Amino acid sequence: MNSTSGKTPLIAESTYPIKILQFGEGNFLRAFIGEVVHRLNQQTDFNGGIAVVQPIEKGLIAALNEQGGGYTLFLNGIKEGKEVQEKIRIENIVKTNNPYQDFTSFLELAQLPGLEFIFSNTTEAGIAFNPKDQFEDRPPQSYPAKLTRWLWERYSYFEGNTAAGLYIIPCELINYNATTLKKILFQYIELWNLEEPFKAWIENAITFCNSLVDRIVPGYPKENLAFYEDQLDYKDNLLVTAEPFFLWVIEGDLALEDKLGGAQIGLDIKIVKDLQGYRTQKVRILNGAHTALVPLSILYGHQTVSDIFTAPFTKSFLEEAVRNEIAPTLAMDKDSLRQFTEAVFDRFNNPFIKHYLASIALNSISKFKVRVLPSVLAFQEKQGQLPPHLVFSFACLLRFYKGNWKGAQLPVQDDKNTVEALEKLWDTCTTTALVTQVLTEQAFWDQDLTLIPNLADQLGYILDLLDSEDIESAFNLYLSNYEL
Repeated sequence: MNSTSGKTPLIAESTYPIKILQFGEGNFLRAFIGEVVHRLNQQTDFNGGIAVVQPIEKGLIAALNEQGGGYTLFLNGIKEGKEVQEKIRIENIVKTNNPYQDFTSFLELAQLPGLEFIFSNTTEAGIAFNPKDQFEDRPPQSYPAKLTRWLWERYSYFEGNTAAGLYIIPCELINYNATTLKKILFQYIELWNLEEPFKAWIENAITFCNSLVDRIVPGYPKENLAFYEDQLDYKDNLLVTAEPFFLWVIEGDLALEDKLGGAQIGLDIKIVKDLQGYRTQKVRILNGAHTALVPLSILYGHQTVSDIFTAPFTKSFLEEAVRNEIAPTLAMDKDSLRQFTEAVFDRFNNPFIKHYLASIALNSISKFKVRVLPSVLAFQEKQGQLPPHLVFSFACLLRFYKGNWKGAQLPVQDDKNTVEALEKLWDTCTTTALVTQVLTEQAFWDQDLTLIPNLADQLGYILDLLDSEDIESAFNLYLSNYEL
């Protein structure tokens, strides 16, 4: 029997004045910006609603309209070692628009005098220049082109008054997201031959803020839907699940800090001058730990990230790699690093999220170069020796690309050239030759890693151990012979 049978559909009735234009109606923004605005409205005098624009032709605007813009957010996970479950009914969305069906209404949103923010999440590919987009298109295809056209409408309607300015804060996962977006807007201004005063208005009235977002949002819980529906006394076709961890780092000023008030609402919103240190912290610790542990954990026999915590060996390996080899290489406040590190362990150990290692294994070589290799090199430079856990992970990565382990196929997923090159090396080379070929491959690392003292020798030694030992035994033997 359907657990929602006989339940009244959720219908929200939000009457907040619109302060936010949001490009994107997917799971992430509804679980991220949705909670921010909900808490601001409930706990401060923010009193602001959201107008949501569907950035691509197919989306959820129709479904949102059926529920009056409302939905339920479930936060489930581990926080400070304790299980957390929270249910929040979100009713911030006041207006919706699909510009592919009603472009006129999209432009009319530019006439709202009380707008203060534009948030977006159009995926990493969304912030891109498409020279085919034209001013006359209804709508242009790319998000930056839509935004340029919308800003022109606002500029024209308010006759260039800088009081009509606002903050633009992208949430797309690219570095310098706002800086990149602004650059593309200027490309469209040039392409469309828009007047110079419009460009000056953007410079003077619009504040572009680079930002870094961090929250895992599994989204709609198809696999265990009944568990969530049974907690509701109404039917919700847009319920969304997320972890309780929340981090939003924004490059901004005191005025922005006053408006968003993260400290007041219990969310970790950091307004800073430069977010690059936080980005490096996330890439090296969170993403780096994922990438370092995935091949090793798959070879060990695990299937999900949370499985790592079920085995003393992999749990200890993860904690020591992060605490002793990754975190010490970062030029961040030690307390901040410690708090972030412990939060990462809680997030990995979240029983409510089935984060499959095979899915994270995609493009592991390029991920290792960006996420883990910098920690290896920084540790070697700082300590005068190689980090044993990360080097062992490196060896497991190379072994993973052989494609099979103890009679089973491995979930190797990478571009065709990378996979074929490594398979050929495994088929034709000795261990020593393979290591040398891989470490000197510029396409993989953009440098010659044989120049790193002892790295080739240690990788070769570990790979030989993996031919005859299981993962844990191989690591213990390697560690007992590790040269300090």
